[in-house]
Parts: sequence; structure tokens; C-alpha cells
Amino acid sequence: MQPLIDNARMFGQRPEEFAKLAEGQSPQVLFITCSDSRVVPALITGARPGELFELRTAGNIVPPYASEHPTSEAATIEYAVEVLGVRDIVVCGHSHCGAVGALVRGDDLTAVPAVRDWLTHATPRPVGAAEDPAVADGVQNHALAQVLRLRSYPYVDKKLAEGQLTLHAWYYEVHTGSVLTHDPSSDSFRAL
Repeated sequence: MQPLIDNARMFGQRPEEFAKLAEGQSPQVLFITCSDSRVVPALITGARPGELFELRTAGNIVPPYASEHPTSEAATIEYAVEVLGVRDIVVCGHSHCGAVGALVRGDDLTAVPAVRDWLTHATPRPVGAAEDPAVADGVQNHALAQVLRLRSYPYVDKKLAEGQLTLHAWYYEVHTGSVLTHDPSSDSFRAL
């Protein structure tokens, strides 16, 4: 913890670098990814403060849209699309994902009921090789399912129909740093 505290102290020693951030934000991208500490969106994309709006959830799950009981995830997506006017949404899964791995393997999650219940939103259950520690196929299938789920959000669907929004599925390899993107024309993941 001490190195983090030391950096936080030094971070605030450059107020002139951050003064413009008080004027507001205008990110062009909503980046939806896992809560995993090895996945750092700004590091992966090179984004500076104010350039990337982030939504981090266990397993980069986009829950079903429900207008009568909105979730914090739905509120974040709505704000990004309707207020900030993002032009792109990236759903980025990652190798060695514990959440997707648990789903692919069918792990018993009774000891972590909140995790178990949250993962029920990951339907359909990702398909992949249970013996693959990177769970690459499962994570990629899961990222695509979350992109499809986004289409059920009415404001996302509206912006897509108007040509004002584009959805992307990415796969980040924790062990190499490589990023792959889904190519709809070949229905495969390819290097960026």
C-alpha cells in the first residue's frame, strides 16, 4: 500500500497539469471491461484523463436492460451515450478471466453468493475449452454476447440506428499485452 500512497502524494504536486480537467469531460469512448486489476484501460489504450469513460464490472458483464429497476451499469451506459455523447463503446474481455473461467468450467460458487448471482447475468453461458487457462474462446464469445446485450438498451439501439454509435468487442491478452478486435466480416478476432 505504501507505494500507492507515495504516488498519490506526488500526483497532487502538479496542479497545473490537471486544472483543465475541472472544465469537464468529453470522452469519445465508453470502455467496458472487467474489474480485474491486471486490466488497466488507460494503460492499454494510452488514454489521458478525460479521454476514456470506464465501466468496470466482474467479468465485464452488461446486465439485461430493465427500465423499472435500473442498475448502476445501465446508468453509466446511459450517461455515456445520452449525456457525454460517446461515439464508440468497447467491450473488452481478457485472458485468464476468473469470472468467465468459472462459467466455462461450471465452478461451484456457493461460497461467494454475490459473485454467483452476478454471473447469472452472463447469459448465454460462455462456451470455451475448460482446460485452457486463458479461456480465450470463452472470453471472446462472452465479449460478443455483451455487445449483443448492449443492443437491447433502447438509447444504444437508437444511436446505432442513427449511425451515431459503433460497438466493438476486444480481447486483451494479459500474458502478452496484445489486443485483438472482433472482425464482423470474418467473425473472428484479429490483431488491432
